[in-house]
Amino acid sequence: MNIKVVTSQEEIEQAFYVRTVVFVDEQNVPPEEELDAHDESSTHFVVYDDDKPIAASRLRFVDSYGKLERICVLKTYRGKAIGKQLIQAMEAVILEKGYHKAKLNGQTHAEKFYQRLGYKTISGEFMDAGIPHVTMVKEL
Repeated sequence: MNIKVVTSQEEIEQAFYVRTVVFVDEQNVPPEEELDAHDESSTHFVVYDDDKPIAASRLRFVDSYGKLERICVLKTYRGKAIGKQLIQAMEAVILEKGYHKAKLNGQTHAEKFYQRLGYKTISGEFMDAGIPHVTMVKEL
């Protein structure tokens, strides 16, 4: 596995491919909600198995925290700690940029996964793109 911060148009297209497969195709999120205006100003990550993109995410800096977004792993690669490694890479970039708090809006089915990584739920359940979510934070 190789986790890369996106630096080329080809890599951003690979990130968008993984996000489209997971969110649009699997979870029926409308494409116009999945790919949005924040993509232009975000730091994107792609995880590769050899040269194949298998996971992706994006990171934005909002107020005093790094906001982890669009974290996804292709179905055949789930359960192999790839999501954990991807989040750790995102947290490392947050710290490199001088921030000490991470925040995310996680799908409720993944809440326990994020809790195992040290995230604490700070909101009630809410709907985003027709999917139940909660807001979670972590001090880094």
